[in-house]
Amino acid sequence: MRLSAATLANLPESVLRPTYDRSAAEIGIVHLGVGAFHRAHQAVVIEDCLARGEKGWAIAGASLRSADTRDALAAQDNLYTLAVRSAAGEQLRIIGALHECHVAPEKPAALLARMAAPATRIVSLTVTEKGYCHDPATGTLNEVHPDILHDLAHPDAPRSAIGYLAKALRLRRAAGLSPFTVLCCDNLPANGRTVKRVIDRFAQLLDKDFGQWVAGEVACPASMVDRIVPATTDEDRARISAALGLEDRWPVVTEPFLQWVVEDVFPAGRPDLALSGVEMVRDVTPFEHMKLRLLNGAHSTIAYLGYLAGHETVAETMADPAFATMIRAMMDEEITPTLAMPAGTDLDGYKGALIERFRNPALRHRTWQIAMDGSQKLPQRLLGTIRDRLKTGAPVDRLALGVAGWMRYVSGTDEKGAPIDVRDPLAARLAGVAAAAGPVADRLAPALFGIPEIFGTDLSADPRFTKPVTTALTALFRDGAAKAVASMAKQDQAG
Repeated sequence: MRLSAATLANLPESVLRPTYDRSAAEIGIVHLGVGAFHRAHQAVVIEDCLARGEKGWAIAGASLRSADTRDALAAQDNLYTLAVRSAAGEQLRIIGALHECHVAPEKPAALLARMAAPATRIVSLTVTEKGYCHDPATGTLNEVHPDILHDLAHPDAPRSAIGYLAKALRLRRAAGLSPFTVLCCDNLPANGRTVKRVIDRFAQLLDKDFGQWVAGEVACPASMVDRIVPATTDEDRARISAALGLEDRWPVVTEPFLQWVVEDVFPAGRPDLALSGVEMVRDVTPFEHMKLRLLNGAHSTIAYLGYLAGHETVAETMADPAFATMIRAMMDEEITPTLAMPAGTDLDGYKGALIERFRNPALRHRTWQIAMDGSQKLPQRLLGTIRDRLKTGAPVDRLALGVAGWMRYVSGTDEKGAPIDVRDPLAARLAGVAAAAGPVADRLAPALFGIPEIFGTDLSADPRFTKPVTTALTALFRDGAAKAVASMAKQDQAG
């Protein structure tokens, strides 16, 4: 039997389930990018809001590309299992906040109608960094991006998230409706301002009057999200379905920790997120820097170097004492000095919790999965920290090793000579650069530094950055990642 509204009563008593009348809830949020992270994070918070009786905030999810999620959940009445895993065990909970699941390319009009509906007051997004069609180095709209060029030429048949937002906003304006709030939940620097900048520019290119309306009326609050959500495996599906006594085609697996910090700017209204544990603040920036640099920067460093060292998961990587030592030293010595947190923030506690989360053996968070889209992630996760360090003349050796790990990874061949499946919007370009340079740090590093979309023009001209990265890349080619990390950890222990 399949998980569905009709089979909820068959679940074991230990499985948590919706306690409210789902049929009485009205859709008030459209979410673009209805993947595993959204279903394990924002949807869980909204589930708590619905359970308290806030009936106007159910979610219509949408995928801009794949039908996989819709196909898996359609026969389940969009119900799915949240499996929270820790060393102590696993707690299962059925989430009912998702009421619709659209596939944009199949029926774009249906998605646009839902976004333009009067009841829709928030459109949130988790479309990954590359989904905003922006230049990661500058935070501005990439006006020559193929999807942007298409959407400017065919605004009534959009392909990109930005194009869908613009078309839905035009429909609302024509109907005399106020705009929805655009809530970015992706790891972009100053994500609210970045998305606002991109939307405003796109709208201006479409039509100056519409552009002025968007600039003056559309709110894009900043947010910071944090929860580790590995990709669901067939083993996860089998284990969870067995525990339910029902088949769930697409459960999500996560950790106990959940954090969401949101700038409180919602002109069209919002649910009482604070009662669900969300931190509603005036300025998200300090928390965003803390998370992007400490968690995401460390995560990417672990991913590239851990993968090269032969570790399949983050937990395996962090079980190596040398990796644990080097990562904590990077947090303490190179990242923390760049942060300016509000009084009372327990940074030591936060960093300690991160290390424990990375070591969680119950989560199989693959290094290869985290390594995806590095050209989009590197500017936010590592390069911003490096720029701040260079401003004060401080060393960047550990951060440079993380950047070198990315360079060695995108060279396309691992330490055993096997090909690496590099998934990145610039994959073909990176492969061409790597093929021309060969496995020689003195050639590969300068060639990659010359990609301005990643490194801008400042870092490539600064020997305080290029020299330690090239030195680290030389060590990776010569000695391998495990030895390079062990050497860095030995220095940290000696210091």
